[in-house]
Amino acid sequence: MTAREALWERLKEPFDLLILGGGATGAGVLWEATLRGLKAALVEARDFASGTSSRSTKLLHGGVRYLELAVKRRDARQLRLVREALAERRVVLDLAPHLARPLTLLTPLFRPLEIPYYWAGLKLYDLLAGRKRLGQSRYLPPQAVRDLFPDLPPTLGAVAYQDGQFADHRLNLALILSALERGAVALNHAPAKAFLLEGGRVRGAVVEDRLTGKEVEVHAKAVVNATGPLADGVRRLLDPELPPLLTPSSGAHLVLDYPLKAGLLIPRTRDGRVLFLLPYRGMALLGTTDLPALPEPCPLPREEEVAYLLEEVRPYLGDLSGRVRASWSGLRPLVGQGETRLLVRDHHIEARRGLYTLVGGKWTTFRLMALDLVERIAKDLGLTLPPSSSHATPLLGAGERPPLPLPEETARHLYETYGALAPEVAAFGDRPLLPGLPYLEGEVGWAVRRELARKPLDVLARRMGLAFLDQEKALSALSRVVELMAPLLGWDEERKRAELEEARRALPGLC
Repeated sequence: MTAREALWERLKEPFDLLILGGGATGAGVLWEATLRGLKAALVEARDFASGTSSRSTKLLHGGVRYLELAVKRRDARQLRLVREALAERRVVLDLAPHLARPLTLLTPLFRPLEIPYYWAGLKLYDLLAGRKRLGQSRYLPPQAVRDLFPDLPPTLGAVAYQDGQFADHRLNLALILSALERGAVALNHAPAKAFLLEGGRVRGAVVEDRLTGKEVEVHAKAVVNATGPLADGVRRLLDPELPPLLTPSSGAHLVLDYPLKAGLLIPRTRDGRVLFLLPYRGMALLGTTDLPALPEPCPLPREEEVAYLLEEVRPYLGDLSGRVRASWSGLRPLVGQGETRLLVRDHHIEARRGLYTLVGGKWTTFRLMALDLVERIAKDLGLTLPPSSSHATPLLGAGERPPLPLPEETARHLYETYGALAPEVAAFGDRPLLPGLPYLEGEVGWAVRRELARKPLDVLARRMGLAFLDQEKALSALSRVVELMAPLLGWDEERKRAELEEARRALPGLC
């Protein structure tokens, strides 16, 4: 019996919590619940982190823009969110040092009045972080700015500050795998088809295995709707007349062949947002947009979003349109109605007949969201739980970088993907997957055997990360990935052709 088959069989057991959705919210709830002694299961319709949770700006941050809104609008909720997120930024850096690290960002100064404005704002950002700040913001003279960004037009200097950067898809997976090691159950490619009702209350769900067509009734004391932008659709399975909780907005990102030494915050755009240009595995990540959107599992960047990003960066760094190597779009599950850029990124819990919907928030505050929800459910069910330890329990792979007899670029990639488990991954096979790249063939076997990958894009996008870095190279690797997966999963020639064709069609949307 494979690990996946064993997990499927365990779904027949009764649970305290059944979590629908395997993104940051669901993974955080699974980890928190498991650490608190609850018996929890998670099911995800596609792959873990296949939606918004792998399509973020990759920043662990309080939110410089949210701080500006808090001050301008005298909004205590925005200010509280920034303070909480700055504290959580430090927590994630401590719990997953292989997946998260401090990052220096520059805010360039072009007019004299910008110097005191951004200096004061970023000093307030430091102050709100308190003892958990990552470093002091500081002024950089024009020459230092030019050394870092030689293509920038002449500046009056810049204010440099510290935030965090992380591998979102890998952190999502680390939460799930860490929970599995402690006895939780989690299955991808397993959508919930209908709720189980007892006395009018939700007491589980019918779950389908998309890979085999099997179905199972999963019974639980409470069901958590952690499906992000799709949450309103899940709520309406219970009551079709429910008004929406969410206003989804799309955030598109581009990966550019433009190596960077530091991040750049572009403080002024025509729609009042800020843009980030960040170092990203030897490339640059540019984002993000903010447009109203319909909830869908695999959104594509719209042409106007790509054009907007390239237009807004042009006055600063010139025409980068020929350097796009990858693009993606994620949907923000914003709570409330109104102009999306002004909605507070706070989270919301709705309890309705045994279905708990957890929406809103942002990646950096996933742990606080999970903490609030688990304690709410425990109170409603009359359960006494031990204190939370999620702020101090390292995730799978945390530890010092191990020595590896491999080229430096490959060794760094393995550590920044698998952490202390890197030698075990390399032992699966240390042949390069593609010439000139740090990815190994052994990572495919590891993804299938140890990380529940079942589709080629599970491997290339959300285990290795290549599809988020360079989609053309990911396409080049597809055939080899299918060949390596086939004997592990029992695929015949017809199934191999079908998987390859499906992956080619899905690659632009990374699903």
